[in-house]
Amino acid sequence: MTDDDLVGINEIAEMAGVSRQAVANWRVRFPDFPKPLTELKAGPVFRARQVRTWLRKRKVPMARVVSLINLKGGVAKTTTTVALAETLASQFGKRILVIDLDPQTNATTMLIGEKRWKEINEKGWTLATLFKDALDQNNKAFDLKKTLQKKVSDVQGAEKVDLLPSSLDLIDVQDKLASAPTGQFYSVTPIDLLRLAVKSILDDYDLVLVDCPPNLGIITLNGLRISEGYIIPTVPDVLSTYGIPQIIKRVSNFSKEIGEDIEPLGIVLTKYQEISTIHVNVSRDLRRQNDPPVFKTVIRQANQIAAAAEMSSSRRTLKQKYGYGDDLATRYIELAQELLTKLEIE
Repeated sequence: MTDDDLVGINEIAEMAGVSRQAVANWRVRFPDFPKPLTELKAGPVFRARQVRTWLRKRKVPMARVVSLINLKGGVAKTTTTVALAETLASQFGKRILVIDLDPQTNATTMLIGEKRWKEINEKGWTLATLFKDALDQNNKAFDLKKTLQKKVSDVQGAEKVDLLPSSLDLIDVQDKLASAPTGQFYSVTPIDLLRLAVKSILDDYDLVLVDCPPNLGIITLNGLRISEGYIIPTVPDVLSTYGIPQIIKRVSNFSKEIGEDIEPLGIVLTKYQEISTIHVNVSRDLRRQNDPPVFKTVIRQANQIAAAAEMSSSRRTLKQKYGYGDDLATRYIELAQELLTKLEIE
């Protein structure tokens, strides 16, 4: 655990936008206020995430961070990430940040287009630079302000979607991170790189969606490190669902190691085909197991989803982007509402 995981009265007051005395009053008035980990001469010390959770219950605006992950490619993980982001912004008025950690960069190109991605990639304005910096601590090139791409979606009403873009360079970087220097006095570990880089902007958003690589390596752990929960998009077939138990086990162990809760929010069934016996049977089995739970909303197979991956030069509605067939836009709206309900976001 690092010092950034711990907060005192001053930091809590700053997080909540209130005075020190108000925090002291909360401790007396509310029995459910988090208990301090220890009492120092300078005052009590609390676990930051417990305090943030308590503040959210008191309606103090705090970002919710959710990762999307599956060990199998081709399960519409990225499409689900982007569609949720655009739906939450355009239909629910939420401020959304998409963090693209997947070296395939699909979420990035969906949101800003390939031309713009090439421009910022050449300038080093991607998350690959953040992780490259960890390999050479004497050469700090990552610039959060320049890397953060604002108002990136082509969907009408989704102007509140921002992006931290990915790069193909992450493919080479991720294998080297295990041997990255840990900083003076072991102050920075490889799994904390993203958290330390973005912590100053997270609370500018209502919801942060992290598109993780299809593995459980260090870059994925960086995404999970800042997340309170995760979603597993999957095609309901044997190969796509095979790795789900491994994901649940590994994330649970990681959660225990860092001393923070990372909740499995549920499975999202994607590319569903009613005429497929396998899809019907696997979907039924997953719902019966209910561990993790399965979202009620099912995203059916549709040709329009492939077309949605192409960035449009002009604004379009959610239905124009995701198609009218089977009303996929409505399904994404229902999925977004389910997510908001699970997270208790109004």
